[in-house]
Amino acid sequence: MITEFGRVFIFFIVGVVFTAGGLVFAWLIRPSRGYPGKLTTYECGEDPVGTPWVKFNIRFYVIALIFLVFEVETVFLFPWALAFQKLGMFAFVEMLVFLAILFVGYGYVWVKGDLDWDMPAPTIPVVRSSRIAAAVREEVKA
Repeated sequence: MITEFGRVFIFFIVGVVFTAGGLVFAWLIRPSRGYPGKLTTYECGEDPVGTPWVKFNIRFYVIALIFLVFEVETVFLFPWALAFQKLGMFAFVEMLVFLAILFVGYGYVWVKGDLDWDMPAPTIPVVRSSRIAAAVREEVKA
């Protein structure tokens, strides 16, 4: 007699067999001859220009993460809105606290400047030459 864990294991094995079988079947029936158009990088229908090793601005990633955080948090508003009358005043106060925390986070991100697409150029501090710095420089050169 198969235990519950045995049934889960059999289900897992069947899933692996179906996945591997699908991949092997696709590998067997695919055409194996490529042509230059097929082997190029897909760039939305445009011919790729330049090297693929370009520096990617981290701001894209930061803004995407901020969007996801605030988007997921707003999903919690819909079940609350549907069950608001049943939950009463406690749910209303709880949602006000939730929204206050959400707006504090939004304000923090805004003040920090993470929502600004164009960052101002960093100011590089100017080191003024002094007699002590010149003496240290001369010692290092020697």
